[in-house]
Amino acid sequence: MAGDGSKTILLTGATGFVGHALEPRLVAAGWKVRCLTRDGAAARAARPDLDWVEGNLERTEDCARVLRGSAAAVYLVHGMGDSPDYLRRESEVAHIFARSAAAAGLERIVYLGGIDPSGEPSLHLRSRLAVGEALRAGAVSCIELRASMIIGDGSLSWLIVRDLAARLPVMVLPSWMRSRTEPVAIDDVLVALVAATRVEVDGVGGVGASPHHASFDLPGPDRLSCRQILEQTARLMGLRPPRTIELPFLSPRLSSHWVRFVTRARWAVAREVVLGLEHDMLARDGAFWSRIGHPSLLSFSEAARRALEAESAHGPVPGQWGRIERARKRRAFSDDVVVR
Repeated sequence: MAGDGSKTILLTGATGFVGHALEPRLVAAGWKVRCLTRDGAAARAARPDLDWVEGNLERTEDCARVLRGSAAAVYLVHGMGDSPDYLRRESEVAHIFARSAAAAGLERIVYLGGIDPSGEPSLHLRSRLAVGEALRAGAVSCIELRASMIIGDGSLSWLIVRDLAARLPVMVLPSWMRSRTEPVAIDDVLVALVAATRVEVDGVGGVGASPHHASFDLPGPDRLSCRQILEQTARLMGLRPPRTIELPFLSPRLSSHWVRFVTRARWAVAREVVLGLEHDMLARDGAFWSRIGHPSLLSFSEAARRALEAESAHGPVPGQWGRIERARKRRAFSDDVVVR
């Protein structure tokens, strides 16, 4: 659809982790990018070089206005933990968006959602899946891409992993630490999102596939348990992996309370992420990577290394936790010198 710079794509969630990284990739692919925000003044002050449009997608009239003139849209809206009934609200907003996109004559919606777990989905994951269903129920061709843990500086799930690995020398091991996932690098996710704006749909895209809609999973190349992810992250930071104490009866709900005191992630959101770790989150397949000609994916270690390098550019972590992290690194270095 794009390539000559003549078509406009609406980027929702443009101020978020994925949206911020995606904007220049869409421009490079030939799109005119219109960025959606709820606070136009703040967005323009922070990034005056971007084309901002202000709107609230819960309002049909706003949806119609911000979509007018666009050929496609990337849907990155998610209000996880914002209210007790966010599952219902998110589904309703997605239905409004799908109807408005059809009325505006869009050719394609690209949505980034979450992997369907092996067991009962958490509220957070049910919400992600429900939004995909709502968008694929509309008249506009929709490509739903499903990822589990996205690795990159600014990713919420990565922030939780990074903070746990950096700050806990000893850790209680609940049953969910054995759950497996296939973490994927933000660099690869961005490739997939750009490709999804133009990939042909022929009804072979998994759940909800039709001549106009499809959903695809985005697995990374490594299948790891949560424990292995923490251990590898600690080693990449120059730390000893946390010592673990087995407590199989400790549920994700109980675990979320001690995660609250360790990570910088907003607790209402971190809690929802932890509750989603109870079951394996494994892809149905990796067919989308072959479909778009992107078979070479970054390993978890390389993606985590890049995330840590990007973080270091911001300077040292401030506050008490920052001092604890630096003390742990000094101790690990000292112990390594003694051993050598």
